[in-house]
Amino acid sequence: MKAWGGRFKGETNPLMERYSASIDFDWALFEYDIEGSKAHAEMLAHIGILDEKERDGIIRALDEIKMEIREGRFEFSASMEDIHMHVEARLIEKTGEAGKKLHTGRSRNDQVSLDMRLFLKHELRLSEMAVEGLLVVLLEKGSKEKGIFMPGYTHMQKAQVVPFSHYLLAYYYMFQRDRERLKGVIRAIDVLPLGSGALAGSTIPLDREFVRQRLGFSRVSENSMDAVADRDFVLDAVFANGMVMTHLSRLSEDLIIFSTEEFGFVSLPDELCTGSSLMPHKKNPDALELTRGKTSRVIGDLMSLFALLKGLPMTYNRDLQEDKEPLFHAVATVKDALAIMTLCIQGMEINGRRMEEAAIKSFMAAVEMAEYLTLKGVPFREAHTITGRMVRACEEKGVPLASIGIEEMKTYSGAFEDDIYDHIEPRRILSNRRTTGAASFAEVEKELDAETAYLHH
Repeated sequence: MKAWGGRFKGETNPLMERYSASIDFDWALFEYDIEGSKAHAEMLAHIGILDEKERDGIIRALDEIKMEIREGRFEFSASMEDIHMHVEARLIEKTGEAGKKLHTGRSRNDQVSLDMRLFLKHELRLSEMAVEGLLVVLLEKGSKEKGIFMPGYTHMQKAQVVPFSHYLLAYYYMFQRDRERLKGVIRAIDVLPLGSGALAGSTIPLDREFVRQRLGFSRVSENSMDAVADRDFVLDAVFANGMVMTHLSRLSEDLIIFSTEEFGFVSLPDELCTGSSLMPHKKNPDALELTRGKTSRVIGDLMSLFALLKGLPMTYNRDLQEDKEPLFHAVATVKDALAIMTLCIQGMEINGRRMEEAAIKSFMAAVEMAEYLTLKGVPFREAHTITGRMVRACEEKGVPLASIGIEEMKTYSGAFEDDIYDHIEPRRILSNRRTTGAASFAEVEKELDAETAYLHH
């Protein structure tokens, strides 16, 4: 008989059993379900519902069940719906009457919330550590290549010269925010729901503080209805993972472009690329393309959860069974994608010569030329117009700005002097920038030092 079978006569339709079963995916919660059950058993003994022999027998049997599942010796069946019923049924087989007492004061509603919170506390810490690993390799690569400069882009057009390390640090700060966001989600998840029952708590004097300390939660939920209805923590987790994936996707896009023959700024590690079944010369950035593609699915996971929750009445509804697959998918995908990107940054080769040539063979110094005129007293809007006319003239002639002689420059503005050539030389530009956070060699050094301290804090 099913745990809830006393209310019903007859058997559940086999189609309904298959339709309602979640064991195909929620079995992944087994370790957390068993850990929560052990804590609950200890608490029930603490308040006198179980005696010591019953408690010890239940805990021993739960450990045996955990090993059976780990080793693939446990038989799952759709007829028992979910991981909670499977563990309980097996426990009763092993311990008899004692096992039947374990669900005292507990519902699958607060039990599944507990399992998912324990799962996420563990998994998000792993993700946070993976983000930290990526931060480390970005900083290492930035420190190694800090003397190289490259074009910075807006609208995919060359805009201004920047240190390559400054570019890497831009992504570093994105992932640093992701790391802090994951920490914030972990703090939000760290609430014990067990003891809320189906929705209203229990007349049995459950010691929730005992369970909180036993399972390592920082606080106990304050409202039993909210505790079983709440899936904000699932949305928070998938959103945080979605942000990580979005940043990984943007970086993937850049590196895919930069690794093309047309750019040639970087060469991706062979072990993360594949070839063509037809074209022997191809080196395809499949790992990064897959990251870009998988990001859409993680974003879809978030949207599916929003849609799932938007119309649910208080408190628990079976709809919430559908929260696990998108959550599990998002968490697993992010960890793999972070590992791929960490290997990519570690192993990619930098072609500094191509980067610097691309910066030199451009009109990017026009910004600094306009600023030069401004420092000489020319209003910026006028300086902008003067420089724009010079760029147009150089484009028509097919020559760089620096090739214009000083006498010709003076026909555009008498403010030009011989020092203009030093002012628009790329490395001089990167030394002259003064603003905090600017794309300059000095600011890169400051950022590298500060972030090394952050990572070792």
